[in-house]
Amino acid sequence: MEEREPMTVQGELLLKKELDSLLTNRPKISKEIAAAREFGDLKENAEYHAAKEQQGLAEARIREIESKLSRAQVIDIMSIPSSGKVIFGTTINLINILDDTKVEYKIVGEDEADVQTGKISYSSPLSRALISKEEGEIVKFESPSGIQEYEIISVKHK
Repeated sequence: MEEREPMTVQGELLLKKELDSLLTNRPKISKEIAAAREFGDLKENAEYHAAKEQQGLAEARIREIESKLSRAQVIDIMSIPSSGKVIFGTTINLINILDDTKVEYKIVGEDEADVQTGKISYSSPLSRALISKEEGEIVKFESPSGIQEYEIISVKHK
C-alpha cells in the first residue's frame, strides 16, 4: 500500500492553484507549437523546439502535482483540538539556548518546506526533536552545523 504524505491545507491549496494555472496554459502552449510548425523545417526551428520543451516541462509538472495530490493526507490543524504539544501543522516559537536568537517555524509536509519562510519539513531533524514536546521544554538535535539546543517558547495552532 502506498504511504500517504502529510500536507497542510495551505500546501494543498497552493498545489491546486499551480495545477489549475498549468492546465489553463495547456492550450496556449499547443497554439505556440502549431504556430512554430508553420515556420518550416522543424530540425532548425528554435521556436518549435522551445515550445515543445515548454510543453514537456509543463506536462511533467502536471503529472507530478497530480501524483502528490493523490497521495496527500491533508491535515487541517484548525480541526485538531490544541493540546499544547508540537504536532504536524503547529507553529512553534523557539529561542536558541546558545545565542538567544528567536525563530518561528511551522511544521509542514516535505513539498511545502521552505526555511526562508519559516516552514520546516516534518522529517527534518529539528521537527523530529520537537514533535510531542510542550512549551518550556528544551530540545537538542544534531544539525549539519553540530548540536543545536532550543527552548520552546510557544506552540500555536494557526
